[in-house]
Amino acid sequence: MTDIAQVHFEVRDAIAHITFDHVKARNAMTISMYQSLQSICEEITKTSSIRVAIFRGAGGKSFVSGSDISQFADFRNGEEGVVYEQNIERYFTPLIMLPIPTIAVIDGMAVGGGLAIASCCDFRISTPDARFGVPIARTLGNCLSPGNIAWLNAHLGIHLVKRMLLLSEMISATELLQHGYLLQTHEADQLEGAALELAKRLSSLAPITQKVSKLTLARLIRNTLPNCDDLIKECYGSKDFQNGVKSFIAGEPPVWSGN
Repeated sequence: MTDIAQVHFEVRDAIAHITFDHVKARNAMTISMYQSLQSICEEITKTSSIRVAIFRGAGGKSFVSGSDISQFADFRNGEEGVVYEQNIERYFTPLIMLPIPTIAVIDGMAVGGGLAIASCCDFRISTPDARFGVPIARTLGNCLSPGNIAWLNAHLGIHLVKRMLLLSEMISATELLQHGYLLQTHEADQLEGAALELAKRLSSLAPITQKVSKLTLARLIRNTLPNCDDLIKECYGSKDFQNGVKSFIAGEPPVWSGN
């Protein structure tokens, strides 16, 4: 692993291994990393020999801690927020629509964009101390796209999503295992073996059935999305968002004005 923010991709024994590597920022996703994720998923879709994809974070402390906040520093109006969220939708679509089973391996935390990526996967396994959330109501003051919220709602349910978005709660792996969002929890030194065992189990089953089943579910979720550009514009165009970004970068607590 290097200090350069990047996404690694390799295939071993018909299993794709995708690693988010931005360790100094707890694997926060830069735009180039989102673009790499999109390209990798498009390549996997074209490669019929790949049967399962495993996604993980580098460094052993975080899956993905969200988006790189520095990219928001130059936002000046709500339209830029609309374009940003539209781009996020575009980056995630190839992941959601992968025709093979996907596994997210979470060691540490899955926050913001990391929670979204984990939720785009079919199965999630984590360490027992992993935590999950979207604490933007106390950090940045931005919002999620309707596609992201719909996907979270489908996998977590409205009550957990409201706790994450409105209360900024971080939810424990223990609760999410009981909820069914997590398939399994394992100690850190057992995660790799558990992921490979699950991948081999998935690889032994009918691939066309798997493809049709998961893509039908994806279409059911995505085909009911409303246009929420007006709401996204209001949030990203607010003074609260500008203040939230400045405060986050400065390491200071934000003060919300409601404007």
